[in-house]
Amino acid sequence: MDRWNPCVATTQAWVPVADAKIVFDKFHVLRIVNEAVDKVRRQEHKVLKAGGDERLKGTKHLWLANEENVPEWRRAEFEAVKGENLKTGRAWAIKEALRPFWTYRYAQRAADYFRRWYFWATHSRLTPVVSASKTLQAHLRNILTYFRHRVINATAEGLNRKIRMVKEMACGFRNREHYKTAIYFHCGGLDLYPDWKHQHERETDHSIWWSPTQNPEAR
Repeated sequence: MDRWNPCVATTQAWVPVADAKIVFDKFHVLRIVNEAVDKVRRQEHKVLKAGGDERLKGTKHLWLANEENVPEWRRAEFEAVKGENLKTGRAWAIKEALRPFWTYRYAQRAADYFRRWYFWATHSRLTPVVSASKTLQAHLRNILTYFRHRVINATAEGLNRKIRMVKEMACGFRNREHYKTAIYFHCGGLDLYPDWKHQHERETDHSIWWSPTQNPEAR
């Protein structure tokens, strides 16, 4: 789950030993750090732009993407701006350094790695990054449960995104039943194409063309 307090409180109220079973989804955890990187970028871009420097213009998604996902046609541009002495570059490096945290096999090893990462983040003198790292530290107990249960929320998040898209494409629904039907239609894995193979088999089955005037035994 994400860190939404009502979800956590409800789980703790109804699930035995809830704290040992709650896993804060890693994509929500990484989003906290991504948001911190973007805040640093926006703050720095504002300062640079006031001085006529627009190096950070149009680079938002480059800093938020995983390094290997940067488009090939923008790699040279990203390498150039990344190599400059910018606060955004430092924030990005801290964000990227958190990713190996999820590759550990044991919770204790992951906790040791996080402790080193946390020291770097809190001493970065980047206020959004410091704030984000302290947020993760406050919820570390239920982040580390990932290494026991190994679950993520990607499937549910993907389905929710698709349902929101259905609603946006229809510009909303006045009738809740119509909305449910649209969700089932678009998300139910329906195959809407005719089954030509089976239709051809039915048409070539001689029994289909039997008529009462024919010998019943011939059927």
